[in-house]
Amino acid sequence: MTSLSRKDWILLVLLTLCWGINWPIMKFGVHDFPPLTFRTVSMIGGLPVLWIAARVQGASLAIPQGKLIHIMRLAVPNMLIWHVFMILGVKMLSSGRAAILGYTMPVWAVLCGLVFFGERPSRSAWIGIGCALAGALLLLSSEFAALAGNPLGTVFALVAAAGWGYGTVVMKRSALPMPTISLTFWMLALTTSVMSVASFLLERSAWHLPAAGTTAAIVYNAIIIFGFAHVVWFQLARTLPPIASSLSVMMIPVLGVFSGAWMLGETPHWQDYAAMGLILAAMSTVLLKPR
Repeated sequence: MTSLSRKDWILLVLLTLCWGINWPIMKFGVHDFPPLTFRTVSMIGGLPVLWIAARVQGASLAIPQGKLIHIMRLAVPNMLIWHVFMILGVKMLSSGRAAILGYTMPVWAVLCGLVFFGERPSRSAWIGIGCALAGALLLLSSEFAALAGNPLGTVFALVAAAGWGYGTVVMKRSALPMPTISLTFWMLALTTSVMSVASFLLERSAWHLPAAGTTAAIVYNAIIIFGFAHVVWFQLARTLPPIASSLSVMMIPVLGVFSGAWMLGETPHWQDYAAMGLILAAMSTVLLKPR
């Protein structure tokens, strides 16, 4: 495991805040708006933000010769699978429960590392995974009855988490000679093109002008989530071990649960509070410096 620098700490705090409160924001945004279209429009708005940020940083957006296929392979699990299936899951589930299912990702990252790459996690990593999984199960325990009525939403969220877990492992193993912000731009651009076609084919009949609240949710996702949070996440995913980068964001579903209670009136249960302690324990396996 690799300890986090002060810069990583600051970025993780900002990432946690931005992504945590976005779960109820997404739920609000898709309440009366087609989910794939909501995500696609947010991505379209995020592309110029990333372009401007790359220019300000002086980062080249040129794709290295022969690397387009490699970028596409990274975009499919990290962007396309995650965003398509998770936004559909958010539409069907409460925002807090969708966040919990989405952040089973570290478990999937470990399993993908074992199955596809023969990785052998350390004992502390397994302890962290166990705590994270126990926390997720606790948070889900009060919702089993509700989830039984939304099996498709549950499946969608778990597929999204599995795709993201695999993508995190692959991202760490990639050696693309390009800045993270440029890689993020092109993965987002490729994903946006596919999702534009999907939303046109599947949701065209439901298209309408978004209400003011939905528009605000789209703007937040375009600027904060795609223009900032994704760049931060992929930077961490490229520099930290997959287990460290995935476990280090486990506070996000906790914030998602409680921000959903505050913003949408979703009621936390005792399991939410117990899970917070388990997730903090999981984070400690990553954030505390090794001997």
